[in-house]
Amino acid sequence: MPKFAANLTMLFNEVEFTERFEAAAKAGFHGVEYLFPYAYPAAQLAEKLAQHKLVQVLHNLPAGDWAKGERGIAVLPERVGEFQDGVGKAIEYAKALGCTQLNCLAGIRPAGVPDDRLRETLVGNLRFAADKLKAAGIKLLIEAINTRDIPGFYVSGTQQTLDLIGAAGSDNIYVQYDIYHMQRMEGELASTMEKQLPRIAHIQLADNPGRNEPGTGEINYPFLYALLDRIGYTGWIGCEYKPRTTTTEGLGWFAQYRN
Repeated sequence: MPKFAANLTMLFNEVEFTERFEAAAKAGFHGVEYLFPYAYPAAQLAEKLAQHKLVQVLHNLPAGDWAKGERGIAVLPERVGEFQDGVGKAIEYAKALGCTQLNCLAGIRPAGVPDDRLRETLVGNLRFAADKLKAAGIKLLIEAINTRDIPGFYVSGTQQTLDLIGAAGSDNIYVQYDIYHMQRMEGELASTMEKQLPRIAHIQLADNPGRNEPGTGEINYPFLYALLDRIGYTGWIGCEYKPRTTTTEGLGWFAQYRN
């Protein structure tokens, strides 16, 4: 049976962030993920996890100024030092939270910079982060995001993600496979997940169109859950969707997976 983690950035946003841990646990989730922990003391978040018996499944490396529209800095040549400092900060939080995997958001392609320099920067940053995280017992993930929702995002397809992992040459870099983003970019969800299973460490979901809860769009999620069971996927599935109304009202799809 799939293991689902509540994405606290998007779910239960009817309440203040630190109250979402309790809401997720009451709804039947055993794991949580969210974009960033850095606005809160690590000890405060660790206490929430312990109090509600939740696993911290995932968070991202620092990704620049989110409020100003930045969506990652790993591809930006002039921000390498900031990226490397962020890796250290992310490891500190991950250790405090018991989080064993961190995602790298590549960022939006800047204008006027040759592609070979962008790729060289990203590959170098991935190699640096993978080595540091491996020493700490943490997996590095990299995610492809659709360029309709985030125009210009540098990593936008599964094969490109795999090529970057290969270029970095580390055995500690894995794919974060977002079903919603890849449905928008390339389709072939089932065959891709089955073929690339050894490199996929984490999966996220939302339906399309709308990025709402499973069952509201065109993606056959019951089929995909059965597929993941059949092929032996043992990781978490992060619920990174926008509830149509409230989170609780939209959790009908989850009822059969509570345990």
